[in-house]
Amino acid sequence: MAACLLPFEADGSIAQKAFQAAVRRTEAAGLKCAVNMDTGYANYLTEKERGDVLAWTREALGPDRPFVAGVFVEGLEGGLVDLYRRGADEIAGFGGTPILFQTTRFHDWAPHEIVDLYREVCEPYDSVLGFELGKMFAPNGMIYSEEVVRGLMGIPSLKGIKHSSLSRGEELKRLALRDEVRPDFRIYTGNDLGIDMIEYGSDYLLGLAAFCPEKFAERDRLWAEGDEGYYELNDALQYLGNVAFRDSVPAYKHSCAVFQHLLGRVPSSEPHPLCPRRPDWELEIMKDCAARLGY
Repeated sequence: MAACLLPFEADGSIAQKAFQAAVRRTEAAGLKCAVNMDTGYANYLTEKERGDVLAWTREALGPDRPFVAGVFVEGLEGGLVDLYRRGADEIAGFGGTPILFQTTRFHDWAPHEIVDLYREVCEPYDSVLGFELGKMFAPNGMIYSEEVVRGLMGIPSLKGIKHSSLSRGEELKRLALRDEVRPDFRIYTGNDLGIDMIEYGSDYLLGLAAFCPEKFAERDRLWAEGDEGYYELNDALQYLGNVAFRDSVPAYKHSCAVFQHLLGRVPSSEPHPLCPRRPDWELEIMKDCAARLGY
């Protein structure tokens, strides 16, 4: 899967047509789209804007193609089960699969409380995904204990989790636990600094894939075919990841906007107004990254 960037016009308004073109480009490449994610500024959007993104995604994909969308409840008042279900119901109404963002309310909870919440939230749905988001991405995130992850693997309708610790060691522990407890449970790597985790058994849902989904699809094909060209392309993509996901990590979204504007895919290189920014010389280093990828 690839998390889709939400692009902006020069005047700060959302670039709907460019967003829908990105959704179609991702689908055409053979990857599943994930919208209203960290890459899509879910933490900055209003509820109405997140709803608009769902409608635009369905319109771009047509009536039947699957997609994933984030349920973001941080800062909302009310019971968490009701808040998560309200967001998941909206996504399911558009034919999408909900992925549950964490909230800072979890930070003081015991492991069984987190698992019990997921179990209650997920009960009405056929398919839901979870999310472990490291705090380097957003303050509401957390990396779960083994006890929590083991408990989550016992929820039938929870089909997998996106793991974004940026730590190979932590992710390898998730893979070993999956093999022990529930082999069909998906571990979607969010490690943009270690995109070869697919070699160790992870699937992926990467913000980095938003930069150029067609290159990730090409990489995957080369891997499946046993073509040694996989290694060169993976290295070029990893170089882009190392540059784009340097400190401060949340500014990678500005890097993505710069990169996509360089390719002529978005109308401006502006990120969301609240997003941390990269320096003025970001364009030059993105040019080097693009050249290494053959653009």
